[in-house]
Amino acid sequence: MSRRRKVVIFGFLAVVVGGLAASRLAAGGQKGVAVRIESVAKRNLVATVTASGQIEAMTAVDVASDITGRIVSIRVEEGDYVRRGDLLLRIEPTQFEAQVARSEAQLSASHANALQAEVNRDQARRTLNRLKELRTSDNDLVADEELETAQQTYDVAGALHQSQQHQVAQAEATLQEARDQLAKTILVAPIDGKVTRLAVEEGEVALASTFSRDTGLLMTISDLSVIQINVRVDETDVVRLAIGDSAGISVDAFPDTIFVGRVTAISQSAIAAAAGATGDRAVDYDVEVTFEAPPRDIRPDLSGTAKIVTDVRLDVISVPIIALTVRGHALMATEGVSADTVLKDTEGVFVIVNDVAEFRPVRVGIAGEEHFEVVSGLAEGDSIVAGPYQTIRDLADSTAVRSTEESQNGGTR
Repeated sequence: MSRRRKVVIFGFLAVVVGGLAASRLAAGGQKGVAVRIESVAKRNLVATVTASGQIEAMTAVDVASDITGRIVSIRVEEGDYVRRGDLLLRIEPTQFEAQVARSEAQLSASHANALQAEVNRDQARRTLNRLKELRTSDNDLVADEELETAQQTYDVAGALHQSQQHQVAQAEATLQEARDQLAKTILVAPIDGKVTRLAVEEGEVALASTFSRDTGLLMTISDLSVIQINVRVDETDVVRLAIGDSAGISVDAFPDTIFVGRVTAISQSAIAAAAGATGDRAVDYDVEVTFEAPPRDIRPDLSGTAKIVTDVRLDVISVPIIALTVRGHALMATEGVSADTVLKDTEGVFVIVNDVAEFRPVRVGIAGEEHFEVVSGLAEGDSIVAGPYQTIRDLADSTAVRSTEESQNGGTR
């Protein structure tokens, strides 16, 4: 949660209390604005970013079919644990078995044709060789046309033989494809895990996953040994996160337990979000927080909240978030601008000096749950105005104030 958001939230909660206190003081007629006074002290601060999301397994595989066919057997139920290679379901294999049989027959025919083409080629080669021998012994025994015809016959027979060899290779590939299709009628577990979703029943038609991922989904198997919560963090907070930050994770289904986790991934691009009522678009980033020791009975899609620790300060000067306010602060001449004409919005607190509230600029560091770290501008023991919120918002510099305790005790401290 950003600094300005915390100021607004704490201020809103204090408005009603401030209004009631102001009414009582006005009725009493006492001098000075009634305020709550607090001494600046040192505290241990923890800065956090809180975001909500859903539980999911780091590894989850959607099982889908590569073929279309009717499911004849499902061997698992939702919630079952499976091992890699375990049978999940079967698809009706009849049409694919028939395709394998046709492919085998086609391959046999191709082999027979190739054998016949080989015989014809060999016969043509022998005929050509005999004519060449006769021609060598006596040129008049074999005419040129006869020799050319024999050569052509041999060349054609050789080409046909090569063609049949290619037909054999094609038939072998077709058979292999048919066998692969038949093998896909049996689906096995791709990973070790739990069946977290079973989307079909026996008798339904499994569609090839190429049609649609959602339509083709049969089941989901999740490896629940590594669990994470995927949360969305606002753009003002995501820059404070880093890989390895620790987090406390609360899961709605386990209300009495806070689990320990660490940030394991921060998206580099924002999530597309619709415009709000004011027309502004919310810019959020996906952040993954992995459980260090998830419970055995945890399930994907459970809702949860991660409180990510971004920084820790030990024994530092701090002030209540409600005490921090913004005022127009005159720029000094040393800043190169006339102090009479220019005001700069400056964060600060009202310090009590001789019962007068004086605005003092401060520089703050991290924000805890209820306090801001003060880097400079205050010292331990300084008295500051710590409420009510409405009074601080309306308070002018150098205004006389008195403690709300004085009003309640009849003007004595």
